[in-house]
Parts: sequence; structure tokens; C-alpha cells
Amino acid sequence: MRVFGVDIGGTGIKGAPVDLEHGILAEERHKVLTPHPATPAAVADGVREVVDHFGWTGPIGITFPGVITAGTARTAANVDKDWIGLDAAALLADRLGEAAAGHPVALLNDADAAGLAEMRYGAGAGRTGTVILLTFGTGIGSAVFTDGRLLPNTELGHLELHGHDAEKRASGKAKENEELSWQRWARRVQKYLAHVEMLFSPSLFVIGGGVSRKAEKFLPLIEGIRAEIVPARLQNDAGIVGAAMAAHAARAAAPPAADGSPAATGPEPGPPARPPAGPPPADRAPRSAADSAVGWPDAGR
Repeated sequence: MRVFGVDIGGTGIKGAPVDLEHGILAEERHKVLTPHPATPAAVADGVREVVDHFGWTGPIGITFPGVITAGTARTAANVDKDWIGLDAAALLADRLGEAAAGHPVALLNDADAAGLAEMRYGAGAGRTGTVILLTFGTGIGSAVFTDGRLLPNTELGHLELHGHDAEKRASGKAKENEELSWQRWARRVQKYLAHVEMLFSPSLFVIGGGVSRKAEKFLPLIEGIRAEIVPARLQNDAGIVGAAMAAHAARAAAPPAADGSPAATGPEPGPPARPPAGPPPADRAPRSAADSAVGWPDAGR
């Protein structure tokens, strides 16, 4: 089963078809720069560019760097504030047009998506108790799981650390902007982890985001944390995989037809044949949007 995932970040928008049997990208991902300002219309165009690169039609999952409830963006820390209060799922589904026609477009928090992927296929697989994934990039994203069940939209990157949002002090962007050495940055991350550990007492921290590719440079420098700390196995692809997982869950949960028959799932998605000329039919099946399923099936395995 291949489903498409897109990960919207503060610096880049990347996506690819995902092989959900193995939890890996089925093709090399395609990335475009996040526009600045990252307005809804400009970001939606970027998402469409990524999807069009593969000629994809079918279910599409999309991550967003903020709180998402019922398809609506409630926060927008690293994108334009015009996202706040917007039905982002409807906007993106509309912009995707024929690529998503008749298929669900699932929208969820970016760190939640990465966490779902790591709990199913990566460093959190088989782990019980409280597991916290933290993504260090433009900001700090978080996903909190208890016995494999997701508590969505936690946004722990905005906990206060020395009078600032933690992500202003300990994100990957902070390291880059302040030209911090690995040792100095690791001390900041250590203080942040100690604060999160005091609040949640997790048994495992999974460290994701782009910096996870260089985990050997900073994880050995972090001391005094009781919980086990490991890098994300899917690294910076976790958000794409988790987005595809959410789209697959939304597809399976599609409501039945008006006559009570099961919803048609259609042919196996993938690159389409060239569409016929002329306008799309007026009675085309509507697009739908869905949030992430809380606790992806088998997340604790």
C-alpha cells in the first residue's frame, strides 16, 4: 500500500509516496523551500508543487507546524499568522484539486505525525509507558504517547525555559543562528529535557528532526536524564511517513455512501494516466479532511 505524505516545515516542504507495509519512502522525496512569508496560499502552492512532482492522485496526508483540530489551524509559530483560525485542511484539499479528488486529505500536527511513525516503525516500536518524541528543527515539536496512545497537539516546544519559549533557546535553528558548538547546544537541550522529564516522567525520549542525523555529536554530551534517550530511526522522514499513515487511516474511516453501502476506496493510488481534456465533472465526489487518529493502530507494537 502506497500513500502520499507531505511534511510542511518552517524551512522546507517535502513529500513522497510512502510504502506503509515497511514504513519507508517508496521514492526519493522532493523538497521545495517554504515561502517567506509562509502565507496559506503560498504554502498551499508549495504543497501542490511537491505532489505534482510525482504525478500523484490518491489519499494525501499533510503535516502542519502547529495545533490542528478538526482541520483548523489553532497556532502558527513558524508560519504566517494568517493560518490561525483557518480551515487549513479545506484550503489544502481545494488547492490540490484533481490530485486529491474523491480521496481524503488528512491534516495533523507535524510532530504528532513523526511520533506516530516512530511508534509504529521506529525507535518507539514495542515500547510501553510514556514515550516522548521531540523534533529539533526550526522549532521544537513534541508528541506524547502513553502505552502507544497519542495525546495530540502537546506543543512542548513552547514550555518556558529561562524566560523564553524553549524552542527559542534549544531548537536546531537557535543552534545555527547563535553559532553554538555542539557542547553548548547540548547543555541547553539537557536543561530542556530535564524540565520535560520533571513534568512527564517518560521512560523514553526519541530525538527527531534534521539534527537526528548527527545524534552522535550531541546525545553523548547530555547527562543527568533518567529516561533513555535515542535518535529517531526514521530521522527527518518520520513526518512524511506519519502523514501517509494518517491519510490511510482517514481513507479507511471514510463514511458510507448515502445508500448505506461501504465507501468506495477506488483503485490503488499512484501516478495517474493523463486526465481527459475539458472541465472536471460537476458531480465529482467531494474531498474530505481528517485529523490524525489518536493512537494509530498497533502503535505500541
